Amino acid sequence: MNEDHTHVQEFFASRAADWDRKFPGDGPAFTAAVAESGLRLGDRVLDAGCGTGRALPALRAAVGPGGTVLGADLTPQMLAAAQRAGRAADGALLLADVARLPLRDGALDAVFAAGLIAHLPDPVANLRELARVVRPGGRLALFHPIGRAALAARHGRELTSQDLRAEHNLRPLLAGSGWDLVSYADEDARFLVLALRRA
Repeated sequence: MNEDHTHVQEFFASRAADWDRKFPGDGPAFTAAVAESGLRLGDRVLDAGCGTGRALPALRAAVGPGGTVLGADLTPQMLAAAQRAGRAADGALLLADVARLPLRDGALDAVFAAGLIAHLPDPVANLRELARVVRPGGRLALFHPIGRAALAARHGRELTSQDLRAEHNLRPLLAGSGWDLVSYADEDARFLVLALRRA
């Protein structure tokens, strides 16, 4: 595990137990983002960097009982919190690094990733790994329950042109890792980017 991974694990491990209580109003935003992500009944979807599994119930509802829902996270404490919250009933929880997923090529129809992109140590390689496990034409949803400006204000910093999630940075990043950006929304109450896996 490299230093970036260790930092991510330490950051989230210490916050896992209180994560859901800290953000109690995010549920409807997750549900709305999943609804917009284009999932269909029977789809196979991964919640990449699933944390406490807040998206898993909405993902299960979207793909139905015949679909497959996986939640992968690097931090055992986050997965334990998801388990305690009963979210393992909506999807299988995997202790896994999204940089090296234990899935075959093209195994999935979609990836949903909430708050993940800011924590990727090598965004091009990591997004390429997500593309590897999604079939051609499959979907990627990059989500955050608040937009970039609101998130920067929450952390007491200014937005800069180097922000990875800015459209002028994200579009070429996605293109270089096997995805075509199809929609970009950055509003106070949500950040949602949808992309398609290039054939």
